[in-house]
Amino acid sequence: MGDIEAPESNRPRQTVLLSVLPSKEFATSRKGMLLIAEVVLSFVSFVCFAASTAAAFVTVPLLEFLAALFLLFAYSTKFNERFKGFLWPLMDFMRCVTASIIFFIISIIAVSKYGDGSSKAAGIFGFIATIVFALDFYLIFNELASFLKQGGESNEEPSRQQDEFSDSDSD
Repeated sequence: MGDIEAPESNRPRQTVLLSVLPSKEFATSRKGMLLIAEVVLSFVSFVCFAASTAAAFVTVPLLEFLAALFLLFAYSTKFNERFKGFLWPLMDFMRCVTASIIFFIISIIAVSKYGDGSSKAAGIFGFIATIVFALDFYLIFNELASFLKQGGESNEEPSRQQDEFSDSDSD
């Protein structure tokens, strides 16, 4: 009879958690898989460092976890397309470069200086995170380089631009 608790619509209700999670299309894309791997590896490394005698290094994985989580959220919800004032690819590139360098340094220190098992595990996960962050910044660098080679115009194919240049040269 019009109860508030019993809505007449039979469509499934999307929970709040599902609206925050990335879409399947983004999660299966190359960028989505890299960001998810960065989030997971940074979190696991954070937990291992927190449980080890090398707890002084816990800040780096925590900050990288939060930064990767923010960018995962921003890219999956297309938040980056609404705020054009930020240079998102450059910001992501700098995050990946600094993360890979710092993760590499603290992983070497954790593996060589500290003897407990959780420090060794944190170092191993840090090395894996270094590889993932380095792969991400390599791919971002290639995308930025190809974008700049095109003259900053991303909506045209490079072959069409070359055809236009050769047509104007022949005039």
